[in-house]
Amino acid sequence: MEELLDILKDMKPGVQFENEANLIDDGILDSLDVMNLSVILNDEYDIEITPLDIIPENFKSIESIYALITRLQED
Repeated sequence: MEELLDILKDMKPGVQFENEANLIDDGILDSLDVMNLSVILNDEYDIEITPLDIIPENFKSIESIYALITRLQED
């Protein structure tokens, strides 16, 4: 999870991702950010985030993003 936190902080310096419960609804991550993050995560974690995975529920918090990564690594 620490690596994910570093990636997010590189994308959006100054955001306390650990304390944010809804990154999408609060406007911290927009659609372009989610697409960029997906590409980075694909490379960093050797996973494939498909268009079906790009839904707000998977990107609403650092925990939900980490859960997505974990699930895709298990597949």
